[in-house]
Amino acid sequence: AEYMGNEWKRLFFALIFFHAIIQERRKFGPLGWNIPYEWNTSDLLAASKYLKMYLEDFEETPWPAMKYIISTINYGGRVTDFLDLRCVTTILNKYFDPSTLEEECIFTPDAVYYPPPPGDLASVH
Repeated sequence: AEYMGNEWKRLFFALIFFHAIIQERRKFGPLGWNIPYEWNTSDLLAASKYLKMYLEDFEETPWPAMKYIISTINYGGRVTDFLDLRCVTTILNKYFDPSTLEEECIFTPDAVYYPPPPGDLASVH
């Protein structure tokens, strides 16, 4: 299937990176989130299924719909504070974007984190 190509790899990595960031923010208590949320692997798995579905069923990636489903419905379904929801959406928008598909995309200013390049797992190591 087409979704298993480079687009899938890069967007799945971005989704995992997003999930890790919102999990990490919990360590900072009220500085991270106004209310503690219990996101877990099931949220990541559900979001990855939405991603797979959108990449398989649409010729053009429906960015607004995909971002809304993942940030507002999937992860945001647990969020009760409007500022926390805004934060979830903002974090997802930073990493889950058409620019993620560009080869020169980096996630951090020091270029330590970036989506995987084309190729197999051995080429990434």
